[in-house]
Amino acid sequence: MHFDLTAEQAMIRDLIRDFADAEVAPGAVERDRTGVFPVEIFEKLAKLGLMGLPFSEKYGGGGADTVSFAIVVEELSRVCASTGITYSAHISLGGAPLDRFGTEEQKAKYLTPICSGEYLGAFGLTEPDAGSDAGGTRTAAVRDGDRWIINGTKCFITNASYARNLVLTAVTDRSKGTNGISAFIVPTDAPGFAVSERYEKMGLHASNTTELVLDQVTVPEENLLGVEGSGYKQFLAVLDGGRIGIGAMAVGLAQGAFDKALGYAKQRKQFGQPLSAFQAIRFKLADMAMNIEAARNMVYKAAWLKDQGRGFKKEAAMAKLFASEMCMKVCDQAVQIHGGYGYMREYEVERFMRDAKLLEIGEGTSEIQRMVIAGQIGC
Repeated sequence: MHFDLTAEQAMIRDLIRDFADAEVAPGAVERDRTGVFPVEIFEKLAKLGLMGLPFSEKYGGGGADTVSFAIVVEELSRVCASTGITYSAHISLGGAPLDRFGTEEQKAKYLTPICSGEYLGAFGLTEPDAGSDAGGTRTAAVRDGDRWIINGTKCFITNASYARNLVLTAVTDRSKGTNGISAFIVPTDAPGFAVSERYEKMGLHASNTTELVLDQVTVPEENLLGVEGSGYKQFLAVLDGGRIGIGAMAVGLAQGAFDKALGYAKQRKQFGQPLSAFQAIRFKLADMAMNIEAARNMVYKAAWLKDQGRGFKKEAAMAKLFASEMCMKVCDQAVQIHGGYGYMREYEVERFMRDAKLLEIGEGTSEIQRMVIAGQIGC
């Protein structure tokens, strides 16, 4: 057992760390204030060849591993969680279903432009009445000859405004329960398909969060992803991988908050000493560093298991749960160390804290993660 990154992983880490500091960090505060989506950042990531990082070179991807993907998400999230979640969703929710379940024709047609960064990947699962209970999907697809007609609504969908095609779930046979849910590749410019950006969010202001409305949207038979009725199993598998991305986001976001808290504690003086000289503050920082490192190891282990082709459902759920809850605590302590200044936008840690909360909700709430873990340990 060893914990060194490979030469390729280290190269990717150094590349994306420099990119994050030089290209992403400078505009993070302004993007949070205005909500402007960072199109230019993703154009630059595409030029670096990172938009299809873990996918096969056959489709224009980078042929890298899941650990490398986690590293990129972590480093982007360290300076801007909105950028981190956009990238994570693009790969783990937009590209992964196509890569794992698509035919060769579907991959060539739909995965290739995702890998090149021609447009962003997105995944339509959550509905107004089907969040944690994803089996309660109401969006329906009815076969009409050699095509499918889809009606329904999806909510809280990341990246859809910048996707030309996306995978979404719909019920094809309600009598079969979750075995009657299928997945479809749907063009976002199809007649009857509407994308709405109507949400006012607590954080992650520069990420694209949308509502999808499908009114008699028609797709051909060949746009069915995988076998009819396999959609539920497909998205459960997709979410397992996505939880690695959320865990990596949490590690990066927590690292960013910790870095700011440590820097502040060293330069801020009270009672004639820097804050970092006081045991109360030193112990806070020590606990923060310890928990970030523990979470990083959990995320990398889950990613490594996935790369080895081994089961990783339990480890991904544990990593996502621990990392997201750890991140919220670290951000809370970062604000506390800053004192009154921590409550002010100028010092940024309040942004980290606002952004962190979504990580305990998205890709399965903390409660759902505990259910997954309990099932995996035989409860």
